[in-house]
Amino acid sequence: MNRIVLALMSVLLVACNATQPIKQDLSAFRAAPPRSILVVPVVNQSLDVDAPNYLLSALPVPLAEKGYYVFPVNTTKYILEQEGFYESDRIHNEAPQVLAKMFGADAILYVVIKRWDAQYAVLSAAVTVEFDYRLINKDGIELWKDSRKVVYSPQNNNQGGGAIGALIGAMVNAAITRAAPDYMPLARQANQQALSGPNALPNGPYFPTKPVQ
Repeated sequence: MNRIVLALMSVLLVACNATQPIKQDLSAFRAAPPRSILVVPVVNQSLDVDAPNYLLSALPVPLAEKGYYVFPVNTTKYILEQEGFYESDRIHNEAPQVLAKMFGADAILYVVIKRWDAQYAVLSAAVTVEFDYRLINKDGIELWKDSRKVVYSPQNNNQGGGAIGALIGAMVNAAITRAAPDYMPLARQANQQALSGPNALPNGPYFPTKPVQ
């Protein structure tokens, strides 16, 4: 009996540990905290060619709200193209020291789109975004990283009509999502979770502090 109890306790401990997020080491970040962040063009592994521009537009505001100076993303993209960097894959493979020196940035944020898609069935639809984030300082040292996946599936809005009403509601919701899936709220949610979640990016030097009462 004691062996059975011990075995069950071991299983419970493993399960509990599996649900706890692994805290990452931020010692490198604290050793040289960045003041400015360069957001480079996003690597897109999805099939939506517009996804990188949408995601890129959603990154500066939450980063600025965390207290960092963020280089304007459109200007960044233009300057990189003038220097011959047209492909985001090449930019991500370039030495961070080169990119940081080009703009005078303290750190570079690299983001990879793993998923940006919608999957459909007759009575359901699911819209998914999934991103990997890496913040590298001007010396090539990784300061912070995170991965986020957000899924939206429209709920059945059954306000009467029994089973037939529920069926029609499900079909309508799925059709609406299929016709025009809205990725931006999911992208913003993923960014917010990454920057302010359990492994949040630490606040920068320009983060507003509450005045002393």
